[in-house]
Amino acid sequence: MLNRDRLIVALDVPSASKARQVVQSIGEAATTYKVGKQLFTAEGPQIVRDLVSSGRKVFLDLKFHDIPNTVAGAVRAAAELGVSMLTVHALGGGAMLKAATQAAAQTPAKPMVLAVTVLTSLSDTDLVELGFASRVIDHVVRLAALARDAGCGGVVASALEAHQLRRELGSNFSIVTPGIRMGGPSLPSVGKGGLRDDQARVLTPKEAIAAGADYLVVGRPILEAAEPARAANEIVREIEEAELAAATVRP
Repeated sequence: MLNRDRLIVALDVPSASKARQVVQSIGEAATTYKVGKQLFTAEGPQIVRDLVSSGRKVFLDLKFHDIPNTVAGAVRAAAELGVSMLTVHALGGGAMLKAATQAAAQTPAKPMVLAVTVLTSLSDTDLVELGFASRVIDHVVRLAALARDAGCGGVVASALEAHQLRRELGSNFSIVTPGIRMGGPSLPSVGKGGLRDDQARVLTPKEAIAAGADYLVVGRPILEAAEPARAANEIVREIEEAELAAATVRP
């Protein structure tokens, strides 16, 4: 896998025209794009078809969470669109996760099913408010193990949990990390691009890869950059530097 394939650009934009503008401005600096709830609700499945037909890979981030049969049907429909990756909520339980992975495996496209653990906007305090007694890290690891046992190809989790997930679950399990910012965990809580925005748990691209992440989902630091292609290339450069640094310490 090329390092630029590890960058997933989040098309968190309101329209297909804006999405096409972003993709054109990035050019060859990235190959994979996330289509989430905002863009999919505004434009429907056609935007996915258009991206796939243009040679881009699509990470469909709709976080399916329903009864097993309903989720299995949604996964099959997503696979027919040609997506490479898609998300389901780990909190849907083992039966739902198994239904999703089995449905994906039975399609020609065989997209990777990723289980969303704990949203990167949530903190330990938020989990207490929701009625969970465990810390974020404990909850993430437990849900990730459930997803692995159900056959999922990986999880979506904060880069802050990536190191422990890699240690607990091994190397043959993908970790996709949103909440990537150019500046790291000491950033102020509001702002644009390099700041936290509404994310509670963030790291820089280099820190995330060093922690064990396989893919980085990046939105605002690229979308709000004066030169999106340059911003994307900078993130890929940080991925390469992290990989080189890791290679120097491997036995």
